[in-house]
Amino acid sequence: MAKIKGAEMKIKILLFAWICLTAVACQTNTIDTNQTIFFNGDIITMQGDSPEYAESLVEQDGKIVFIGSKEEAEEKYGQSQMIDLEGKTLLPGFIDGHAHFDNFAAQAIGAQILPPPDAGAKDIPTMIQILKDWNTPENRTLTGWIFGLGFDDSVLEENRFPTKHDLDKVSTEFPIMIIHISAHFVVVNSLGLEKLGIDASTKDPEGGIIRREENNEPNGVLEELAAFPYMLKVLTPASTEAADRFFEAGQEMALSYGYTTAQEGRAMQNHEGLVSKAEAGKLKLDVVSYIDYMYADDYMDSKWNSKTYNNHYRIGGMKMTLDGSPQGRTAWRTQAYLIPPDGAETGYKGYPAIPQDSVVTALYKKAFKNNWQVLTHANGDAAMDQMIRTMKTAANELGNDDRRSVLIHGQYVREDQLDSFKELDVIASLFPLHTFYWGDWHKQIIGDSLGNFISPTRTALDKGLRITIHTDAPVALPNLMRMVGISVERKSRSGQVIGADEKLTPYEALKGITQWSAYQHFEEDTKGTFEVGKLADMVILDKNPLKVTEGEIKNILVLETYKDGIRVYKK
Repeated sequence: MAKIKGAEMKIKILLFAWICLTAVACQTNTIDTNQTIFFNGDIITMQGDSPEYAESLVEQDGKIVFIGSKEEAEEKYGQSQMIDLEGKTLLPGFIDGHAHFDNFAAQAIGAQILPPPDAGAKDIPTMIQILKDWNTPENRTLTGWIFGLGFDDSVLEENRFPTKHDLDKVSTEFPIMIIHISAHFVVVNSLGLEKLGIDASTKDPEGGIIRREENNEPNGVLEELAAFPYMLKVLTPASTEAADRFFEAGQEMALSYGYTTAQEGRAMQNHEGLVSKAEAGKLKLDVVSYIDYMYADDYMDSKWNSKTYNNHYRIGGMKMTLDGSPQGRTAWRTQAYLIPPDGAETGYKGYPAIPQDSVVTALYKKAFKNNWQVLTHANGDAAMDQMIRTMKTAANELGNDDRRSVLIHGQYVREDQLDSFKELDVIASLFPLHTFYWGDWHKQIIGDSLGNFISPTRTALDKGLRITIHTDAPVALPNLMRMVGISVERKSRSGQVIGADEKLTPYEALKGITQWSAYQHFEEDTKGTFEVGKLADMVILDKNPLKVTEGEIKNILVLETYKDGIRVYKK
């Protein structure tokens, strides 16, 4: 009997031990879904002046907690999810130096009238057919208008702007608006002009032009401040359902190109729509808005004007626009365009958006007094002269420490102006996509030597300026890898190299959409590089931009996008 009891006791002890071991084993094998180890790929930290690679990276609760060897990562974070990169490339999330996030939607959802290679609008008849095909009852309910973005008169085979007569061939029953690739012009059909209240008696607004026919009747083309207010009106969704469809399409487009922080580079009333999306928890990436100076009094004093995000949204500062589009020949220059636009006389130099220096100076002083960061759109050298002389006045009176004022575009900047921007501590956010899309055209309208100096990224860096690069989407598709590739290659549509001396290295171009752009947005402590404590904003690319030829970079694909450690896009 004692032997039986002893055997039973041994069995109980063994059973207890087995249960304990099983529990420990189960506990050991439990995967912690709040942390992830990324390994077996090219993990580029983007720290330092030359590329640095890490063997593994660990994300925990949305932040980077470890960078180092895979062995040490597993020792410290053995219960993590494991993501095998399988030789792909991991980079910090992308931050465009300047874009218009709220308009991504119209590009994603409207008629695709970009020229090749982005879409097929190579000539006006093809563009008319694309608009006809898009003209369905479902699409018209979005805004009540037929609309499309991206036509380019410099590339269309006819080498001219479409007019109301061309668009009337699409429809005379419904209003139509198409937006130029620069976003500084629109064209509307006859019914569209009627709905906007524009006729022969309508005067040109200051800073804008209504193009006319011989009898003074509008021909359908609206420039600059004759276009912007109507553009916003036409592209406003007509219903809650349409607004949701717009937003989701635009956000998905951004995520598909690796954006983890997007900029709304000229917010007006659309700021209110972005606030509503933030409050509803709809934003999957960070969006920072810069309020147009005409709306500063309406929005800059709100809680959204902050260095920190509220539900992924904040106001970063104020936007100033001093002139127009270089490829559209409304940029304000000190020299005449070699080929004036339709209706302009020989000697035409473009024109200012704000003719009075006193108004510009007052706006800079207002921003400086309130510690608002200012982004200034200026393309022509006359506009940049105005920017420099008016900003100097504000800086001398109110100080200029760590304001991080930004020049946006600067296509026709002169070398002496780059020196002035260095003195004013202005960040130059340049636009080298122009070298591909309009490099050939620039050489025709301003000449070879000046044409080769558009977006002078190398000269700016050599002079000690901080720079970023940008897409200005929806002026072009928000394809950040295409932008990186073009910044390195600087080839035009015809294959010419536009300013060989202005090329960036692949690593510098990547800096322009990661570390340097994070600094521009006052976010260098949380974004832009892989460092312990920073946000786990990441993109996975199919190839390493540092290990392929110049020509291959622009075709690299974003496979996955992570925001705060959460995968928000997978190709």
